Order: sequence, then structure tokens, then C-alpha cells
Amino acid sequence: MWGGRFAASPDAAMQAINASIDVDRRLAAEDIAGSRAHAAMLARTGIVSDSDAQAIREGLLTVMSEIAAGTFPFSADLEDIHMNVEARLRDLIGEPAGRLHTARSRNDQVATDFRLWVRGQCDAAQDGLAVLMRALLGQAEAGADWPMPGFTHLQVAQPVTWGHHMLAYVEMFARDRARFADARARLNECPLGAAALAGTSFPIDRAMTAAELGFDRPCANSLDAVSARDFALEFLSTAAICATHLSRLAEEIVIWSSAQFGFVRLSDRWATGSSIMPQKKNPDAAELIRAKTGRIAGALVALLTVMKGLPLTYSKDMQEDKEQVFDAADTLLLALAAMAGMIADLTPDRTALRQAAGAGHATATDLADWLVRRLGLPFREAHHITGRLVAAAEAQGCALADLPDPVLRAAHPGITEEIREVLTVEASVASRQSHGGTAPDQVRAQIARWKEQL
Repeated sequence: MWGGRFAASPDAAMQAINASIDVDRRLAAEDIAGSRAHAAMLARTGIVSDSDAQAIREGLLTVMSEIAAGTFPFSADLEDIHMNVEARLRDLIGEPAGRLHTARSRNDQVATDFRLWVRGQCDAAQDGLAVLMRALLGQAEAGADWPMPGFTHLQVAQPVTWGHHMLAYVEMFARDRARFADARARLNECPLGAAALAGTSFPIDRAMTAAELGFDRPCANSLDAVSARDFALEFLSTAAICATHLSRLAEEIVIWSSAQFGFVRLSDRWATGSSIMPQKKNPDAAELIRAKTGRIAGALVALLTVMKGLPLTYSKDMQEDKEQVFDAADTLLLALAAMAGMIADLTPDRTALRQAAGAGHATATDLADWLVRRLGLPFREAHHITGRLVAAAEAQGCALADLPDPVLRAAHPGITEEIREVLTVEASVASRQSHGGTAPDQVRAQIARWKEQL
């Protein structure tokens, strides 16, 4: 289709490196939608006849049905999805097909197709995140008042509740969802009509094609319209952040389901066995989600590297913009679905969680806070007193709440029997009533808020 200026055919290696149809055939639906909108606009503005535009639009529907049925004759000789579709359209309707490319270029065509595809993936990611957030809310609601250990440095820090821990991930994934919505809003401008790079001399109506394709407006600068790929970079950046959050949750599932922790039991649907050790139940789905994060982050780095040195406007380097985006989107949606299923089927061990919540003198901060509230001590002094009591409890091999009265009073004479009431994990979590805290009342309020939002 572009061979008029050339006297020789491409070398076989040139043809192989130049063809992208094995990758960009995924843009078929978007390409045909863009072409149908373009044809309608050409007719409305009188650039082509109504009869030619009608033949083009109907022929494109036939092409789409062939692609959907798996009978379309894709050809590497035709390089990409755009030329494959146009060549087949010419076979079907003849001369009118040659008028379709009036007032456009493959440059604005592919930019439009790619934006449409990424826009759909932003929507799909938001839907997948909503399913996962609902699964987390289900877990949070069931265990709103179940004590468990909260960790810093993977060391027991303070008691929290299972519901509170689940809500932490709801907040993370909500931000991911908002980032996909923001990315969608920014990309929703239509490049069609920018042509190769400078616009066109034909009296086109760019607002019409933008509206027909669901864009908010046409891109304002033709150079930017064909050369920008920051919408794909933003999608990959958001996907990489989301995948990182998935990986953190996956890591916790791996840890929690180990015999050493025993906090949760995985459903058989989300685990595998061993070929040699019959007792094994491996958290392979969580491990694979954790691993696939590198694949998504790598896609972001790959596209950043492709784009970093390109002058305006289009360079063939940009043909390498799609494969990693397609792969990252597929990987993310699969990981979201697997994580939502795992979380929905997860069985927490309430007894193990409660037992671990009190380990490692987890209520030491509650003791220090009591000294501040009841005795008026500066927090630093209360911290030192509590530290000495923790050392005493470790020396005696007992919990803080089980230290004898003389030992407690030796640390500070103002300590009374009342202090034991604040040293249970239940009292600890119930006391954390600050906004966003782990107290069951706070947890239930946050659950109600999220259920309403979703």
C-alpha cells in the first residue's frame, strides 16, 4: 500500500522486523470502530459520497465478523492491523475502500486505536479492583473485632483487628482504582484527524469523530496527538503500583498460610500440592501474583526506554509500544481475578490470630499510655518505665499482665491493679478509637462507608 516510491521489495528480514500484525491484531475492534467513525465523518462533511461511506461502514462490519469468527486472512505482508483491514475491505467492496484513508494517516489511526484499547483496560482494571475490594470488605466485616498482631519490621508491634488489616488493602486498592480513573480521564482525547503529523487540508470535523468514539474532545495539537504515548506509560505506571500492592498482599498470604504462622487456611481452589511430599499445600497462586509484579514493572521500564529519546513526531520505535502494554494488562487482570478469588475463599484462624496478638508484649504501648493518662508522666519517662517492665517480664518468662504487683510498683509506685485491665489485647484494640484506628467501632464505620461507595 505504500510501495509506489519503491523499486524493490523488502528483504525478508526487513519484512519480519517491520511487521507487527502478530501483536497489533488485538486492536482490530478499535481499528474498525475508528474507521467507521471516520467514514461517517467523511460523508457528513461531503469529502466522500454517502454511498461510498455506507459501503465502507457495512464492509467494515463484515471484516469484524470475519475476525470474530476466526476466518479473517491475516497477512504479515500487509504489516499491521490497519493495512490488513483496509486490504480485506478492498476485496469486499472494491474502489470505495480506497477512499477510507482520505484525511488520515496510520499515525493518527494507531494513536486512536491504542487510546481506545487502553481506555477499555482502565475500565476493566477498575471493575477488577471493585471485585477485590468487595472480597476484602467481606473478610473485614466477618472479623471486625478479631484481634491479631500488627507488625513493624515483621516483629509484633501492637494488637490490631483482622478487619482493620483487611481495610488497609481496601484503601490501597481504592487509590489504584482512582489512578486508573484519572489515567482514563487524561487519555480520553481523540488523535483522529491529526493525520501524519500536521493535520489535513480536508474540511474534516474532528469533534464529530471524537464524540462518536466516546472521547471528550479532539487532541489540541496534531504533533502531540500522533507522538504522545504518555497515556500508555501512565496506564503501565498505575498497573505497576497496583501490582505492587497485590504483591504485598500475596506475600502476607504466603506468610500467614505457613505452618509457622497458621493465621489462615487457603482454599483448595487456590493452592497446589507437591509431586513428592503428599502433605504439602502450596500457596502457588499468591506466589505467582508476587512474581508477575516484576513482569508488569518491567513493561513500564521497557516503554519508558523506548520513548526516552524520540524526537517529534512519529518514529518506528513506537511500534514497540504495544506488546508490553498488552502483556501487562493481561497479567494485571489475571492477578486481580486470582487475588479476589483467594481472598473470598480465605479462612482466617481466629484462635491463632488471637493467640499471636498478645505475643511479644504487644500491649507495652498501652502500659506506657496508661502511665501518661493516669499518672501524668511524660511519655518518654513512661516509655523507659515500660521498657524496664518488659525486660522484667522477659526475665521471668511471663506476660506483662502477669508480672507480680511488687515488680510493677518497683518500676513506679503509682502503678495499681487497674493497669492489668489495659493489658489485654481486647482492651488494647478497643481503646484505639481515633479516626482510622483499629477499634471495632471504627472498623465497622469504615466498612459501612466503603460498602456505600462501592
